[in-house]
Amino acid sequence: MAKLKFGYGWLLKWILAAILIAAGILMRIYDETVVYAVTGIAIIIFSIFRVVPLLKTLKKEVLRTINLFEIVFDTIVGAFMLFVVFSGKVGPTVTTPLWTNLYGYLLAFFFFVRGLIYFISLYYFGEKSESIKFWFHLVCIMLAPSILVLTIMGVDIIHFLGWLVLFISVGGGLYLGYDGYGGYRKYRETSKALNEGKKDSATPKVEKELPKPQPEAEKQEETYVN
Repeated sequence: MAKLKFGYGWLLKWILAAILIAAGILMRIYDETVVYAVTGIAIIIFSIFRVVPLLKTLKKEVLRTINLFEIVFDTIVGAFMLFVVFSGKVGPTVTTPLWTNLYGYLLAFFFFVRGLIYFISLYYFGEKSESIKFWFHLVCIMLAPSILVLTIMGVDIIHFLGWLVLFISVGGGLYLGYDGYGGYRKYRETSKALNEGKKDSATPKVEKELPKPQPEAEKQEETYVN
């Protein structure tokens, strides 16, 4: 019998689903602190993990220099957001709108710089790209002035993002949970096949004996009457 393979990816997906939904709820309850922290961490990860692959694959030195400056700037922005969080400058007890407004300005500048560098690379330096990246960076260019205007008007961007992230987190958590359900079902089917295989091996098959050939009946001696 072929060796059965058990997969435990479903367990990891369920754990991640729980963490994702919990993070969305926390971002809604403690929206300023958590949104600031998550945004800073996301920007740092987006920047640092791009350094080596991006600089190795860009063809022109000027593009490598421009993108390196952007990565350094983004890392500083993300680190500054984490500093704001851990220094206690945002939270439920803080009433000044300074740091909330600063978040909107930093986020708008981040999206604008990302979109601007992409389109400069595309149109002035002949970098090839796929359609999904084009539309994503077009949205970044359009999103930046929208966030800037809303921040200037005094709209609480962090509060809005708290609701947005909550919906995204719940949706992503439900998707991971459903995907994990499919993996768990396969796991149970594999476990069932394993148990059935053990049951079959525990009860060896009894070979049926072939019927033995019966010996010919002895001929009875005939009695002759003289």
